[in-house]
Amino acid sequence: MTRIIVADDHTVMRAGVVALLAPEPDIDIVGEAADGRQAVELAGRHQPDVALLDLRMPVLDGVEATAEIVAGGGNTRVLILTTYDTDADIERAVEAGAIGYLLKDATREQLVDAIHAAARGETVLAPRVAQRLVARMRQPAPVTLTVREAEVLNGVADGLSNGDIGKRLVIAEATVKTHLLRIFAKLDVSDRTHAVVVALDRNLITRPGRR
Repeated sequence: MTRIIVADDHTVMRAGVVALLAPEPDIDIVGEAADGRQAVELAGRHQPDVALLDLRMPVLDGVEATAEIVAGGGNTRVLILTTYDTDADIERAVEAGAIGYLLKDATREQLVDAIHAAARGETVLAPRVAQRLVARMRQPAPVTLTVREAEVLNGVADGLSNGDIGKRLVIAEATVKTHLLRIFAKLDVSDRTHAVVVALDRNLITRPGRR
């Protein structure tokens, strides 16, 4: 038997979820909450296997409630059930300790399966959420320049030669060339002009006249 609590500040929605799950012989709904604080209190009192939480709730939102439930040291797994699927919402919930993230367009079978999977300690993600996370993970990491590399490239943007850049920064001309090679590699360019154009476009350096 999987024991759960259901938290949603919308009475009709909460009642609908409860009505959907009540006929399940192996799911026992031990409590209902109308806000995040009530959910935390219920989780502490009943120690359910799964806390099914809405994301946007008063007093404490779903993320804050998740963090407190997880920090409580019990074995309750938190499963978010929401209409929101933005990257920021998903990341906040996962970082807070939620084991799963479902959307409210899930079918009854999907919801029941997700609850049992969460109770077993398995990660559960709505297909659309999983796709967003995978796409985000595949994005290349943003390019950054060190402070010195930015100073060198600012010198290039100001029209200075390698020698003049070296004098400005009090470093050897050979060191300037080394920094430029690293900059070219990071920005995937092959010349000074292109490096400046790309760096300005990505806000990695400041435009001449604004420094």
